[in-house]
Amino acid sequence: MNRKLAGTAGLVCCLAWAAGAPSLEKYSEVERRHWAFQPRKEVAAPKIPGAANPIDAFLLVRLQKEGLTFAPPASREVLIRRVYFDLTGLPPAPAQIDAFVNDKSPQAWEKVIDGLLASPHYGERWGQHWLDVIRFAESDGFEYDAHRPDAWRFRDYVIRSVQNDKPYNLFLTEQLAGDEMADGGEDARVASGLQRMGALRKNAGNQEVASSRNEVLTEMTNIVGSGMLGVTLGCARCHDHKFDPIRHKDYYRMQAFFSAVHENDIVIAPQPQRDAWKAKKTALDGEIKQLRQRMKEMKGAERAQMAEKLKKAEEQMPDPLPSLWAVHNDMGKATPIHVLARGDFQNKGDRVAPRALGVLLPDGAPELAADAAKPRTELARWVTSPSNPLTARVMVNRVWHYHFGRGIVATPNDFGRMGMKPTHPELLDLLANQFVSGGWRMKPLHKAILMSRAYRQSADSPMEKAAMEKDAENTLLWHYPRRRLDAEQIRDAMLAASGRLNEKAGGPSVILPVDQELVNLLYKPSQWAVTKDPAEHDRRSVYLMHKRNLRLPMMEVFDAPDTLISCARRESSTHAPQALELLNGDFANATAKSFAARLDREAAGGAAKQIDLAYRLAAGRLPNAREKAAALKFLETQPLSEFALAILNLNAFLYVN
Repeated sequence: MNRKLAGTAGLVCCLAWAAGAPSLEKYSEVERRHWAFQPRKEVAAPKIPGAANPIDAFLLVRLQKEGLTFAPPASREVLIRRVYFDLTGLPPAPAQIDAFVNDKSPQAWEKVIDGLLASPHYGERWGQHWLDVIRFAESDGFEYDAHRPDAWRFRDYVIRSVQNDKPYNLFLTEQLAGDEMADGGEDARVASGLQRMGALRKNAGNQEVASSRNEVLTEMTNIVGSGMLGVTLGCARCHDHKFDPIRHKDYYRMQAFFSAVHENDIVIAPQPQRDAWKAKKTALDGEIKQLRQRMKEMKGAERAQMAEKLKKAEEQMPDPLPSLWAVHNDMGKATPIHVLARGDFQNKGDRVAPRALGVLLPDGAPELAADAAKPRTELARWVTSPSNPLTARVMVNRVWHYHFGRGIVATPNDFGRMGMKPTHPELLDLLANQFVSGGWRMKPLHKAILMSRAYRQSADSPMEKAAMEKDAENTLLWHYPRRRLDAEQIRDAMLAASGRLNEKAGGPSVILPVDQELVNLLYKPSQWAVTKDPAEHDRRSVYLMHKRNLRLPMMEVFDAPDTLISCARRESSTHAPQALELLNGDFANATAKSFAARLDREAAGGAAKQIDLAYRLAAGRLPNAREKAAALKFLETQPLSEFALAILNLNAFLYVN
């Protein structure tokens, strides 16, 4: 075996492949040559004066070739606000800013990082990133958009796992095969709900018709490609991939790992609750059956009245009992997997069994036995193998992307030929190697990035004019990229500034009041039952209901994902509805009033002190002379609530430098 294939050979040994007939497909040297399919290289950081951090060394080599260097260090006020939003999604309080600014010890910055990585808000913020990737939602989508009342347990599992720095290989294994793990416990079963996360088209409730089953299996397969491996696997569903060495048959072999997967709601309610639920449901089932029978004999207004009675009876049907939203293998209902011409479930070709992507295996690697007892465990072993060239690179790149707004590979879900090439491939491999050798833990990776000069530099560079001519998109990181807060950060920061933020963690998702016109568009408006406790409405955005057919207007205008497909990166658009939402929206005006009340309560002594506190809470700094003068003049004629609203519309509030 040649040197280039030696690294891929190790991927096979971790799989219990059957000794069946070998595959006849072969992959050329050209197909295997693409950088992402090559084994990770063992690299050492270059020796660069002033670059003790390996990250800085790799970046400076490229910068110096262009006659550039890092921007000066950011001020401490800017830096502390940056890292708080980055790691927790929340702004620092004035006291936290002061503590860092006044701490002159050499370990001051490191202490801040360690404290934030230990904060429960870290798991909430970085858990949201993974929920974006795996298109987390709590409803099915499509016409019916039925609720998934226990999907919130998966969201809490993700937050808890991230917070506890669960090794990433275990994190993926639980989501791919948690139900197959003998000692996985409740967490692993909940994690297996990943395979039910895709949108679900219900055909009068029947999910076993071939078209629906094909869509379900497609959703399971595609998320492994885009979310975990960073390849556009779904492009091979209808034919051989047009750009990457992924065969049509490869797609269905990957799909075959999921052939026996079926929904499994594991009821966890105590027996008395189960008995009461069954009694109520049985009674209502009987009533509904009678009403439907009587409707058949009616016409006109009488039939319409009966239809209204039927609707009310159906709305009284009890919610499903508390359950673990999971999956399991049902070999008796396993779907035979065939290669489908053009992806058409009615146009079946060869039958296939589970096997990983051929380009990452030696030619002729056999398939797994079609009746293997734990096929997804074998898939998880391959995905998380230290020898797999994709998995660690993809996750390291995601972390880099969320810290700098752009990944080393600018297309986080596509490491293929049509994706962007890495700007610093050796740095990516160094970090991926450290990630794996360090036990697949995220927090040391965060810390390595945050301790770098690259992260701590200013957003403003004295060589901006020359740098823009050579690197207008800042791919070489000659300054820190200024970024607007995302939808969740804006909403949570407004709540934090106003003093209303409810920091309660976990549990069923919160349904907020929205315009009735939006609710009326739902298939069943009764699905949008607003959470009764108003205090719950002020919880962090990650705990809000993620319903596919009703996106909260504020989340939508600030580019929150639609949860139908994997969101590799948030867009940051600028358009008029954003200004309308922040100036005229009910939430913005309500939080502005609360913000004004806080200023009035905590800044006794007149307008000048209120202005200072407003800027410190919203922008993390005091106002400059021009801002102070403009604010004083504004308050001569306008109420404090209008000033508070204006502050929440400032770039100083909405952007991080």
